Amino acid sequence: MTPKELEERLINFAVQVILFLDKIEPTIAGKNLIGQLSRSGTSPALNYGEAQSAESGKDFIHKLRVVLKELRETHICLKIVDRAKIHHDLKLLNFLLKECNELISIFVKSIETSKKKQSEINR
Repeated sequence: MTPKELEERLINFAVQVILFLDKIEPTIAGKNLIGQLSRSGTSPALNYGEAQSAESGKDFIHKLRVVLKELRETHICLKIVDRAKIHHDLKLLNFLLKECNELISIFVKSIETSKKKQSEINR
């Protein structure tokens, strides 16, 4: 997957999260989770954009770690929404859970690869 394709995938994920938010029941907990998901679910695309302009290999890895952190937060938040049953579009919820998990796997591997390349450069 090219960086541009990954960026597009993250943007599409963010858009689907936004559409998902509009269907969460606006209970007290629902409103809190809407805010949390709004931030953590859109942040990976934005931070990945920043990573593309990283000032160094170390900075690039740091920014990828931020993307990974936000994806993990989003995944847990989606699980909470699911278990609290405050969203009824299970098809979209399951898509988001699956896509988030796949993105997490991609970034875990990307960080490992980037760290390996960085250590080779430093030798």
